[in-house]
Amino acid sequence: MNTEIRALEPQSLWNHFADLNAVPRASKKEERVIEFMKAFGNKLGLPTQVDEVGNVIIRKPATKGMEQRKPVVLQSHLDMVHQKNNDVDFDFDTQGIEMYIDGDWVRAKGTTLGADNGLGVATIMAILESDQIAHPPLEALFTIDEETGMTGAMGLKPGLLKGEILLNLDTEEDDEIGIGCAGGVDVTATRSYQQQATPAHSTGLQIRLRGLQGGHSGMDIIKGLGNANKLMNRLLWAATKEGGRIASIDGGGLRNAIPRESEAVVGVPADQLEGVKAAVNRAFDAIKEEYKALEPKMQLSLEQTRAPEAVMEVEAQRELLGALYGAHNGVYRMSPDIEGLVEASNNIARVEAKEGRIQVLCLTRSSVESSKEDLANALQSVFELGGFQVERSGAYPGWAPNMESPILSVLDGIYQEMNQERANIAACHAGLECGILKESYPHMDMISFGPTIRGAHSPDERASISSVKKYWNFVLKVLENIPAKTA
Repeated sequence: MNTEIRALEPQSLWNHFADLNAVPRASKKEERVIEFMKAFGNKLGLPTQVDEVGNVIIRKPATKGMEQRKPVVLQSHLDMVHQKNNDVDFDFDTQGIEMYIDGDWVRAKGTTLGADNGLGVATIMAILESDQIAHPPLEALFTIDEETGMTGAMGLKPGLLKGEILLNLDTEEDDEIGIGCAGGVDVTATRSYQQQATPAHSTGLQIRLRGLQGGHSGMDIIKGLGNANKLMNRLLWAATKEGGRIASIDGGGLRNAIPRESEAVVGVPADQLEGVKAAVNRAFDAIKEEYKALEPKMQLSLEQTRAPEAVMEVEAQRELLGALYGAHNGVYRMSPDIEGLVEASNNIARVEAKEGRIQVLCLTRSSVESSKEDLANALQSVFELGGFQVERSGAYPGWAPNMESPILSVLDGIYQEMNQERANIAACHAGLECGILKESYPHMDMISFGPTIRGAHSPDERASISSVKKYWNFVLKVLENIPAKTA
């Protein structure tokens, strides 16, 4: 499997990526990939340990002549986002990712590719295995659960690492050097509701919204893509105005993925079915016109079904739709300091309503703590007005940019020398582990970079083959030029 991928250059990196992608590695289910990395380090005869939370650390001495260079931490995360197209039969718990080449891109067959952050992991594996690559003393840090809580980075104890420089290999543009990122917090709204027997002489109407692009809820939020949960809310608003009663909603998935699909079932008086369908179609036509340039593949299907046994009480239905209409989704504030950078945003990632209980999952991000708090407060206020209880969890800090970073100067010079142009030195709206690691290792000089990846956190995820080669050569040059230890 994936034979054509293994033939790509650099072969060592792509072979390790193929090996890694054969191992199921969902966030919070990293047991198998932890054992995989542990066995890899032990096979190389390198000191390998697994810390209390599951992070894997592999140490490798400097190559000859590099012993007096500053020790470097190479860091990537082991987990990947598991998303698939609705019509794809795939079990992430048992199957390896099926990859193929499409021009300059490596893609997966209907699922996420795992390039985020598998290409970083594979890079480090190739360096650890090689006896030809010049490098200073290395500590390879493979963290867990970056995608759904960053618990690996949070659980890493101070003093465990001795490196003076950290190279985070988790950026998705090969011409970018990352110097900062957003922090985040999970906002969860829940409430119960009374179910009522579906009125007599009713039928069911299943509403399915499909074909949206989805994507990374940090990096892609600036694109203004359709959010399936917000758009479904508009369709349900139209349906209920014509007498429809909500029986269930099932939309979106992971907090860090812009939702691509949603479906709902409503109970409808049989003699009003055509009116409800017409109202939903009118609402969808308006949405499709609004998003025609952004979501050309968006589709709506309406299917008459058996009448549901129970529907949501009218007042709870009104409060739910009102809360979802009022809850902010998308960019909240642009940075006044860094042109083009999203400062704060929210992703309404998951909406589930069934059997008397509603749950709404959001991921709120900001590079400024006060605006993150402000947006979380705004969400909490709206949901509480709708009768919800709101909890915040999984908060993690941003990574403040440092333009005076010594390692930034090194990377900036190397990139310019290799490419005859300056790199884009930028902060990003994604959550990187550097902000958390910086709290435990405040004196460590940190930088982030990586190959070009598109569509992360969606089944459209793809990695540029030519970019991986460019990035690999850059990594090797950086390792050759790590400065000497301070006397």
